[in-house]
Amino acid sequence: MKKTITPILLMLSLVLPIFAQKTTTKPVTRVIFAVLNDGKMLEPLAKVENGKLMQTVSGGDEGAILTAFNKTYYKPKTAYNLIFGGNVAGTATVIKNDPKAECSSNMAEAISKSSKAKLKGFVMALATNIKPTKTFGVRRMPTPAERVEVEKLVTAEFAKNKVAVKTLRSHNLTALDVDNDGKIEFVGTYWVATSANERAMLFFIADMVRGRKLSFSHSEFEKVDKEGVMSGEIKHLDEGIYHELLLDVLDYNDDGVAEIFTYTQAFEGASFYVYQRNEGTWERVLETSNYHCGY
Repeated sequence: MKKTITPILLMLSLVLPIFAQKTTTKPVTRVIFAVLNDGKMLEPLAKVENGKLMQTVSGGDEGAILTAFNKTYYKPKTAYNLIFGGNVAGTATVIKNDPKAECSSNMAEAISKSSKAKLKGFVMALATNIKPTKTFGVRRMPTPAERVEVEKLVTAEFAKNKVAVKTLRSHNLTALDVDNDGKIEFVGTYWVATSANERAMLFFIADMVRGRKLSFSHSEFEKVDKEGVMSGEIKHLDEGIYHELLLDVLDYNDDGVAEIFTYTQAFEGASFYVYQRNEGTWERVLETSNYHCGY
């Protein structure tokens, strides 16, 4: 028997594919933000494309680029996963942003809520629309014994760079477990006043991946004098300017080992770094910068 198609069925067969096409939306890119200013500010750090971390918008980009980014990611009441210790530990919710703001055009004011993360000063975090699938859960202050062990390495590293340590100072020392194996990794930021107008600075990642003894698997040493400080005031280094500081860890590629994300504040903007473990060492796999405004 020959089948016939009614006019109504014919019309639906033509309209439904068009309707389905119109309602299809492009997936939102996965973006990672730094959570700064005691949990009250979001600053874009990186995006994930084809499984790789890449630079996202900078405050120095054209207005149209900033406006498009802000419309997508900074709609009021947009809630992101607050990442602390590599885990979702709460939310960071956008309040507002202004793409025409002089020094924060690609940043947003936010409210961070967490029962675990007490964000203040140099204790910062990450926010993202990525939801980690694995559990980590260690982010804490070192024990007194751990601090002693780490600071022996720090003192030796300064000595290797011909810096005599009279008073050792730190902005941060954090104990982490990036792969949930029960072995602690340490991320630290230390400095020494070598003279009234000069500072020696050290950022490091220390672990026991390459042996049974704790050692540095990555370190960055630098000397800065007041001529190298844009303000001309060496005290700004003592307050944290130019020092590389821990944000948090995130297993963005879901391989079971969290990457380490860091932040350096300068006078005209900020720099962000990401470290990935590779055969016992930590390699810097991303370096991005965000222009704020002229100093």
